[in-house]
Amino acid sequence: MQARWRRSIRVRVVTTTLVVSAIVVAVLGVFLMQQITNALLEAKERAALLQLDDGVGIAQGRLATGPSDPETLNDVVTTLARRSGTAGLYEVILIDDRDPGINGFSSNAIKPDSVPARLRLQVERAPASNPYRTYGRLSYDDGTSTAGLIVGAKVNAYQIYYLFPLNQERQSLVVVQRTLFGVGAALMLLLAAIASLVTRQVVIPVRLAAQSAERLAAGRLEERMKVRGEDDLARLATSFNDMAANLQEKIVQLEELSKVQRQFVSDVSHELRTPLTTIRIAADVLYEAREDFDPLTSRSAELLQSQLERFEGLLADLLEISRYDAGAATLDAESIDVRELVLRAVGDTEDLAERKGSKIVQQLPGEATMAEVDRRRVERILRNLLVNAVEHGEGKDIVVSVAADRDAVAIAVRDHGCGLRPGEAHMVFDRFWRADPARARTTGGTGLGLSISKEDARLHGGWLQAWGEPDQGCQFRLSLPRVAGAELRGSPLPLVPPEVELRRAPYAELKLEADA
Repeated sequence: MQARWRRSIRVRVVTTTLVVSAIVVAVLGVFLMQQITNALLEAKERAALLQLDDGVGIAQGRLATGPSDPETLNDVVTTLARRSGTAGLYEVILIDDRDPGINGFSSNAIKPDSVPARLRLQVERAPASNPYRTYGRLSYDDGTSTAGLIVGAKVNAYQIYYLFPLNQERQSLVVVQRTLFGVGAALMLLLAAIASLVTRQVVIPVRLAAQSAERLAAGRLEERMKVRGEDDLARLATSFNDMAANLQEKIVQLEELSKVQRQFVSDVSHELRTPLTTIRIAADVLYEAREDFDPLTSRSAELLQSQLERFEGLLADLLEISRYDAGAATLDAESIDVRELVLRAVGDTEDLAERKGSKIVQQLPGEATMAEVDRRRVERILRNLLVNAVEHGEGKDIVVSVAADRDAVAIAVRDHGCGLRPGEAHMVFDRFWRADPARARTTGGTGLGLSISKEDARLHGGWLQAWGEPDQGCQFRLSLPRVAGAELRGSPLPLVPPEVELRRAPYAELKLEADA
């Protein structure tokens, strides 16, 4: 339900409308009930006072001769009560002030103590015929009681009271309350339906726009929205279509430009191979005969040989990059022991490491580490990582670690050289990127090795990641799934070297203690 609340504008609008309308209807219902109740009670009081005034006039005529006997008083009460009709709209109680031992005379078995003492005191002290009223409980001899309106006045030495049950008014209020509740519920549902209908008219075009945007993002550049009318939503659809058309045009232009660039690189690389082959043959002849040349010419032949080798490597890397850009690279996977690939790559790099004064330390598992990989591409990744470590290792040891779990295999190459500055860990895989542009390459690299290695790792469905800190060295981690085509969810080796994490831990503990 929470997910639907977050994702659906329509649900939020309808729910909010229901809540707000419920609050408004409740407030209005309470206000109307108060007004209706007050109006009914005011009407009842006016009618009661008129009845009392009429009864006071009759009682004055009957009781004007002086003290009366109980039979006469009962007859007066009966006469006045009979005027309420067969429906019994009110009861009458007559009290003699001169005989406090008698509670009074009442009609229809209503108890005289239904008149509150407070009202008796007011009527007793009031001038003659001055009416008073109050609300209370009307009690009957059969034990029943009901709410009622009590009005009274003084007639000579007597107190006369009219007691009006409020049963009809209560029933009327119940009917009004039920009516208000039903009307309020219907009004809430009607408002919710209106909100749903209005929201639907807005939400559906927005959903269509979202679907169109998703299709556009998925590569369906011909996707367009239907434009209906001339309102704001129609302008939204028109703007979306204009944006999609411009985006399609730009993407087509970029694709054409990319194709031209890839074709240019491929053509140039292939066209350079013929003159390069001729130059290679001539350079080999000069290199073989360098002993017969004077020292300056001999050195020139050696430089020509080394730069031709670098040029050939650059051409090979450019051709490989062009294959990735064109999407023509394929994976030739086979099940192989990863330790064997590491040993071969280390063997190819050991001579270079010795010349640089570095030692390659291998940390390999004792059992076979099998994985379905492309032998040629993984060896190329490892050679590039090792050559890069030798280049920047500053003559210190280089550590190669291998680990595996059920789903993945990882290879880490750690050097202890100059390291990387913050933010450079992602830039090292950019083409021709250098941490220090003023620093010359000493191993003859082309500047494309790490970029090609990154693409080789992606082709396997794996990761090639870098970590580095200034003066702490670098670590590159290659993580590959053990089964070709499987999704890689984690790596058995940490990206940050364990010794660095151990150095960080005491600092973090000290910082937490200081904060505490």
